[in-house]
Amino acid sequence: MKTFLRLLTYLKAFRWSVLLAIFLGFFTIASNIGLLAFAGYLIAAAAIVPFMSLLTIPIYIVRFTGVSRAVSRYAERLVSHNLTFRLLSQIRAWFYQRMEPLAPAQVQAYRSGDLLTNLVGDIEELQNIYLRIIAPIVVAILIIILTFYVFTIFHVALAWVALAFLVVAGVGIPALSSLLARGWGKQQLTTRAELNAQIVDGIQGLPELLIYGQAHEQSQKIHRLNRALGRVQRRMALITGMQQTLNEALMNLATWTILMLAIPLVLSKAVNGVYLAFLALFILASFEAVQPLGEAFQFLGHSLAAGERLFKVVDTRPQVVENVEPQALPNPDQGYTLTLDHVHFSYATEGKGEEDIEVLHDITLQLRPGQRIAIVGPSGAGKSTLVRLLLRFWDPTQGSISLNGQDTRKFALAELRTLLGVVAQDTHLFSDTIRNNLLLAKAASPAEINQVLAQAQISESLAQLPDGLDTWVGEQGLRLSGGEKQRIAIARTLLKDAPILVLDEATANLDPETEQGLLVALEKLMHERSTLVITHRLIAMERMDEILVLDQGHIIERGTHAELLQHDGLYRQMFDLQNTILDPA
Repeated sequence: MKTFLRLLTYLKAFRWSVLLAIFLGFFTIASNIGLLAFAGYLIAAAAIVPFMSLLTIPIYIVRFTGVSRAVSRYAERLVSHNLTFRLLSQIRAWFYQRMEPLAPAQVQAYRSGDLLTNLVGDIEELQNIYLRIIAPIVVAILIIILTFYVFTIFHVALAWVALAFLVVAGVGIPALSSLLARGWGKQQLTTRAELNAQIVDGIQGLPELLIYGQAHEQSQKIHRLNRALGRVQRRMALITGMQQTLNEALMNLATWTILMLAIPLVLSKAVNGVYLAFLALFILASFEAVQPLGEAFQFLGHSLAAGERLFKVVDTRPQVVENVEPQALPNPDQGYTLTLDHVHFSYATEGKGEEDIEVLHDITLQLRPGQRIAIVGPSGAGKSTLVRLLLRFWDPTQGSISLNGQDTRKFALAELRTLLGVVAQDTHLFSDTIRNNLLLAKAASPAEINQVLAQAQISESLAQLPDGLDTWVGEQGLRLSGGEKQRIAIARTLLKDAPILVLDEATANLDPETEQGLLVALEKLMHERSTLVITHRLIAMERMDEILVLDQGHIIERGTHAELLQHDGLYRQMFDLQNTILDPA
């Protein structure tokens, strides 16, 4: 009930459209009832009335309801569906906006297929609540009241019998359908979500599946999920068929019951016989209002489950909370000094009673304007976590990160991130053209784009492509090589022209010749920027002002390249091992 009431709050902005849809729905069914009932009365009255002029009003009522039924039905469909589509569009935008603060910390806990199901499938499920439950329930209640009132004009007993049949059809059958479908709706939603996730994972990992000969097993897994989903859908279809059969049977039974009760009243002169067809067709047409409720409540379960899945995501507390009243960034003319003061960081574990995993321990460094600092160490030492802290994807567990002496948590996230240009080892390219992927950094002229492409050593490669910068890179840049993706990422960072440059294994996917050429270009950029180089490859370390050696989250050595080589520490061991690999002779 809590989820249902929460979903209703999103209708507040569309309340007038909702009222209009309800009115049109009521008017449509009322017109249909009037058409059938007065048509029956007209046929019966025509047999006994000596002059047709006496039937002028019923004739006009039949004409009016015949036209109004079609017009109001079209208008009701137009208003209700337009309302639903606008509402779902707003919910999609709202869900995406609520997901943005969760990235990347909380979003990493979800598979891409799950999030796709949330954005598409689960939100689509909400149309059952807005389109098939709220308005139909209100319309059904109004029609039941109208039917009861009309029948009381003829006889109270007829009114209560009509009310009983309509309540059983509108409440009893939906309750039975809901009871039979209990758990199946949620199971259908869960199975469909798992199927979508497996399909997305299978497509993204298809090369690996083919390499390791697991494509058939993945296909079988998808087939098993598809069969499971089919079983649930057949069960739901069986319940739907049952409730439709019960509705039809109840509607016919109600019509015969009203006739059986009305005939003695006609014989006793309590009811005029000309109204016998009117009463029978009135109750028959009234069932149009209550018949949709069975199917609506049958699907209510997985519609609410869809809402719960959405709220579970958006109710997640962001790892990083935006400052309500952010401070302005320091004056750029002063330059930017980035300071990490006794920073500790731990990833929270999900299991109860388990201790958080500490990744960084007591990290202290200061990156001054124009300075170059390298952070080196083996894989898993915590180097890339530092980048995430600088970008405020996470906040330190202890300690602080400051910019010109001001805690970075005081600044707006978007403004803070404009100061950092980051080249990561695992960069993401959108399924778009090379040009549009570059323009994510900023709006730039062709000359500026060509300049950064030349600096990133990729101009010649792009010139060989048929469409040049307008080449479509494919999903996650799969149409490009790893080196090409990395150089485009570097070009994009250069185009951003941020005052602080962070290179996180920036040249890891490049061949030695291209790497050396790129390092020369980066050297020119480092001359005017504060630069943080994160790497496990000790290349061009002599150009660094300071080197920090990180191991298992601790800084175990720090100094210049020459100073660190004088000690028989981890840095010297890494340096010797690298030289041995590169020059085994």
